[in-house]
Amino acid sequence: MKILLVCLGNICRSPLAEGIIRNKSRLMNLDIKVDSAGTSDWHVGEPPDSRGINVAFENGIDINNLKARQFKISDFDDFDLILAMDKTNYSELLNLARNSNDTKKIKLFMNMAYPGVNMDVPDPYYDGRFQEVFELLDEASEKILEKL
Repeated sequence: MKILLVCLGNICRSPLAEGIIRNKSRLMNLDIKVDSAGTSDWHVGEPPDSRGINVAFENGIDINNLKARQFKISDFDDFDLILAMDKTNYSELLNLARNSNDTKKIKLFMNMAYPGVNMDVPDPYYDGRFQEVFELLDEASEKILEKL
């Protein structure tokens, strides 16, 4: 299974989710490849937000080595599941989809854990609620991995 996590800039939510899922899948002995990307190119090549790095580290996860990248069309070929952090990025991914096979791979992250809630993962970039977002991602990731 190959999972891609997508947010806007790939410096807050999606790298946190990548680190959490990578760590949980390792602890659960699951063979899952995890990556993350952003729909924008604003932060390409940059590390995750330092506040996110710190929160991840405080929770036993190292995301310091991750670098932001922009989603590319070939990601549809490389990943089995593409999880958007919010409805805006979900819509952006749907607009990039080439066909129904691409579209089937795109899901809203929180709907994977809580079907039908259509809840966004809040963006902590401006309000700094990284611990709260970490806890939300952590809980949802546990449910997602249990389903896989």
